[in-house]
Amino acid sequence: MIPDPIHAAFDPVAYATPFFILTVILEIVLARFGKADARYEARDTAVSLGMGLGSSVAGVLFGALGFTAVVWVWQNHRIFDIPMTAWWAWIAVFLAEDLTYYWFHRLSHERRVWWLSHVNHHSSQHYNLSTALRQTWTGALNGSWALYVILSLLGFPPAMVAIQKGVSLVYQYWIHTEAIRRMPAWFEAVFNTPSHHRVHHARNPVYLDRNYAGILIVWDRLFGTFQPELDDEPCRYGLVKNLATFNIVRVAFHEWIATAQDIVRHPRHALGYLFGPPGWSHDGSRETSAMIKARAAEAKPATERLDAAA
Repeated sequence: MIPDPIHAAFDPVAYATPFFILTVILEIVLARFGKADARYEARDTAVSLGMGLGSSVAGVLFGALGFTAVVWVWQNHRIFDIPMTAWWAWIAVFLAEDLTYYWFHRLSHERRVWWLSHVNHHSSQHYNLSTALRQTWTGALNGSWALYVILSLLGFPPAMVAIQKGVSLVYQYWIHTEAIRRMPAWFEAVFNTPSHHRVHHARNPVYLDRNYAGILIVWDRLFGTFQPELDDEPCRYGLVKNLATFNIVRVAFHEWIATAQDIVRHPRHALGYLFGPPGWSHDGSRETSAMIKARAAEAKPATERLDAAA
C-alpha cells in the first residue's frame, strides 16, 4: 500500500487555517475603521472563501493522483537517501522546494495547460488577505504537481516535501495585502513581500508575468523575472480580460471550457492551444502577455523609450 504523504506528515496549512480566517476578519474590521488600506467586496470575498473550501475538498478527492506518483518515484527510483532527521536536509528541502515552486509557478503562467488551474487565483479584482484563499479546484487534474516528482527522484521523502509545501503556502498568505507597503530593504532584497506579490497579481502591462517567487525573491532576480513595484504605476488587479462575474463555477472552470472550445474549433492547432502561452491563437487574433507588454512599450512616448534604453 502506498502511504498518504499528507496524513503521514504535519500539515502547516491545517493548523494555520483558523489564523487565516481571523486575520481576514481583522483586516476587514481595520479597513472599515480606516486603520488599514484594504478593499473588500462581499461577493468577491465569498468567491475567494468558496474557492478555498472547494480546493480543500478537491485535494481530498483528487490529491492521490499526484501523491501516488511522487511516492512511487521515491520508493522505487530515488537517487539519494535523504533522512528527515538531519538538520541539513531541511535546509536543502527548503531551497529545493522553493526553486521548484518558482518554476511550477512560472510555467503556470507561461503554458496554458497549467494556467487552466492557476487562472482562478488571479481572477479577483481586489487584493486582500481573502485573495490568498482563492485556490484552484483542478490542480491535480492537469498534472501541475509533476515538477515535484523531481524532488522525490532526488530522494526527499514525500512527507518532508509535503511539510515544506505547506510552509510555503502559509508564508505566501500574508503577502496578499495592500495594508503593508514596504518591508525593510534587506528583507525586500531576499524574500517575497506584499510589494513584490502585488506586482505579480497586477494586470498592468509592465507587471505582467513577473515575480513568481514563493518565499525567496532571489529566484526572480536570478532568472530575470523580477519587477519592483513602481510608485508612479499603481497596481490594477485581475485578469487581462476580467470575468465580470461572481459565479463561482464559472470562476473555477471558465478557462477549461474556453480551452476545450478552442481545441474543438481548431483541432489542427490543438497542441498550440494547450501548450502555448495563454492568449496564443493560431491566427494571431489574440494577445499573449509578451504581445501586450511589447504593444505597451511601443505606445510609450519616444523620450521614455530613449530613457529606458539608456
